[in-house]
Amino acid sequence: MASDRMRTEADFLGEVCLAADCLYGVQTARALENFGFSGRPLGSQRHFVEALALVKAAAARANRRLGTLDQSRAGAIEAACRDMRAGELSQHLVVDMMEGSGGTSINMNVNEVAANRALQHLGHDPGHYAKVHPNDHVNRSQSTNDVIPTAIKMACRAALGPAVDSLERLAAGFRQKQAAFASDLRLGRTCLQDAQPMTLGQAFSAYAEVTERLARELRARAQDLLELPLGATAIGTGFGAPRGYRETVIAELGELTGESWRGAANLFDGLANADVYARLSAEVRGAGLSVAKIGNDLQILSSGPAGGIGELKLPPVQAGSSIMPGKVNPVLPMAMCQIGFAVAGYDAVVAQACQQGQLEINPYEPVIALHLFDAIRLIETGADRFLRYCVAGIEPDRRRMAANLEASSAVATALLPVLGYGPVSELVRDAQARGTSFAALADERGVLSREDAEAAAAKSAGL
Repeated sequence: MASDRMRTEADFLGEVCLAADCLYGVQTARALENFGFSGRPLGSQRHFVEALALVKAAAARANRRLGTLDQSRAGAIEAACRDMRAGELSQHLVVDMMEGSGGTSINMNVNEVAANRALQHLGHDPGHYAKVHPNDHVNRSQSTNDVIPTAIKMACRAALGPAVDSLERLAAGFRQKQAAFASDLRLGRTCLQDAQPMTLGQAFSAYAEVTERLARELRARAQDLLELPLGATAIGTGFGAPRGYRETVIAELGELTGESWRGAANLFDGLANADVYARLSAEVRGAGLSVAKIGNDLQILSSGPAGGIGELKLPPVQAGSSIMPGKVNPVLPMAMCQIGFAVAGYDAVVAQACQQGQLEINPYEPVIALHLFDAIRLIETGADRFLRYCVAGIEPDRRRMAANLEASSAVATALLPVLGYGPVSELVRDAQARGTSFAALADERGVLSREDAEAAAAKSAGL
């Protein structure tokens, strides 16, 4: 709505939800008018909502302990925060995640909803802020500038746990295939050209190893998120909070969550610099792209089946074409590639937003949060579905692997110590020119029997 002045709270009466059936207030209503770009409301971000509610509950408890908030108000706020954590208030958390107020609209949406629910717990109607006020009571001793980065860290840590668990399950699935395919010889390839013999189990050992490493590194980044700037208030001085608040609120947060949170060593750094998000995002990007590389490999190895490599048989989870009968596509590997593309794009957004901090704070934390949450969620859900609907059901086409290996020059390297590079290269070229396998030509010329070629292949693969 066009206006040459900021609308007052009175302007919103009658059109803004201040009745019992709707719990946000004027600050949220202004944000609804101004924003709405992404269509992703705060209430859709479960881990973030839980983190914000925990911060508000911890603050209420800390303020009560320090004598700056009475027992009645603190108890009602804490009860409202429990409702918020349980998901009972998510429909009232309506501010768009890409709001442009540096997180103030998100924080005030939470403050207003918590205040109005607290009023209900005390037997009052929403909007009677003399009893419980969004700013004076719910937001006491806090600023958007320390609440939002604290909640982002907490939410990312909560989301990382399931994501890491999914990667570890995927790694275990690859380890199972490594063991199952340990003695299956196949043709190793470099630059998409025939290279040397190896086992299929060895290929899957690489998939297992990288996935385990991805999980391990993400778990390490989760440890970085334990340091919180809560208590810094607006710019890092702690102004507006009582003496002892910083230590008390961190302790209360630990009591509520069971986590070993610690205060930021330097509160000014905790507000001004967002490098911890950049590192986390880069690690999530690495996870997405590494699993996408595995997806690419599986597409190549299962290609065909008649006109491609065709060495792997993927579970046929759905029809691959609306016009070509019987066609089955590698849809899960392709989906993992798309997840890789997406998290790489999210990382680009996060990196730019982290770099664009201004002086004492970073006002772009909402877009950082949205893209981190989305990226972590994609890793979690993608890894689980990749395992369940693809990796767990992969089977080799052993006949095709043997035929491809025999038709190649993969065992040529075994002759280098005997004949030298030049003569062996000539044999390879002759075999290609005649359209026969290297093993057949080597056997024909008495250089290497077929039995010795098979033995050389197995030895080259470490069998």
